[in-house]
Amino acid sequence: MIPSTPETATRAFFSFPKVTDPARHRDYNAWHQLDHRPENLALPGVVHGDRWVRTPACERLGSYPDLALAGSQYLAMYWFAEPAADSIGEWKDLGDRAIHQGRRPELAWTERPMTRMFRPVQGYVARRALVTLAALPFRPHRGVHVEVSRVEASLRPEVADLSRFEHETQVPDLLARDGVAGVWTFRSAPSRSDPDGPVARIRLTYLEADPVEFARALAADPLPAPPAALAGTATPLLTGPLATITPWEWDWFDEPAAAATGSGAAA
Repeated sequence: MIPSTPETATRAFFSFPKVTDPARHRDYNAWHQLDHRPENLALPGVVHGDRWVRTPACERLGSYPDLALAGSQYLAMYWFAEPAADSIGEWKDLGDRAIHQGRRPELAWTERPMTRMFRPVQGYVARRALVTLAALPFRPHRGVHVEVSRVEASLRPEVADLSRFEHETQVPDLLARDGVAGVWTFRSAPSRSDPDGPVARIRLTYLEADPVEFARALAADPLPAPPAALAGTATPLLTGPLATITPWEWDWFDEPAAAATGSGAAA
């Protein structure tokens, strides 16, 4: 593998898992954080990987126009070293081997409404964060704010105009806000048979602020809106905060304890 960093990577994988059995969230996190993710990070072709949770508090502050993504509770991502094709092939082989080793228990009670490769577009580091762009994903953070959207035809002047507005106006606004460490943007690759086809887009904002508090502040003081002529260029799919996952602290979806009953006998 060629020595790579997130700054030089040309592929990143995003997945938005949903645990379909409410009783299995702890099982899912134990499997992912203590088995699946360490094995992935040990691969020489995986530059870095991370995951976040959309806690109930995060969910209340998000927007989910896409019904499939609306049910996802987690976000996972991996960056791949060059040559990306070799790294991704090795990574896929690990996943297949884990199935045949009986190490994929989550397949029975998870769904992944969006799972695909993306291409990094551009990254930014807030001046206060001090680190290089290559180090940004490794820098400790408390969560992320994610925006997922789709453009129906990528080779259009209005897509270029919208992207320019986002990078020249919205991203500098984000970087100036308290609690923002940096921003990365990504796009999916259009199909070879339809190069002007739909493309998914992700903007990932790394937060040293509490993600819930950041989302509240953002709701009170939104980013500048695109010009009216560009308003319908991208279709929002999911927007909102997610929290960094701390090992063994997996109680976000635990059922609340049953209310204590009175001691007196019923009449």
